[in-house]
Amino acid sequence: MRQPALIQVKGSSAPNSLKESLMNFVKLLGALLIAAGVLGLVYGGFSFTKETHDLKLGPIELTLKEKESVNIPSWAGIGAIALGAAMLLFGGKKR
Repeated sequence: MRQPALIQVKGSSAPNSLKESLMNFVKLLGALLIAAGVLGLVYGGFSFTKETHDLKLGPIELTLKEKESVNIPSWAGIGAIALGAAMLLFGGKKR
């Protein structure tokens, strides 16, 4: 019974490409954190509408919608910017 031959490619950079992919992901995540932090500081929060109650009485339908708002603290925006900057600066270092 013959065994399949193993194929080896000299100079293969599979571990390096994995490391580069991880570095690119860290840089992308850092950039997204910076953008989210800046948006949090500029807008200070966001609001959304949610439906809470439905009432159906024959042909009459009543729906109650509540507007909710979420405030984003300044320290969270500043922290996201600092963490994103650290990820951009130190996440791309080759060791």
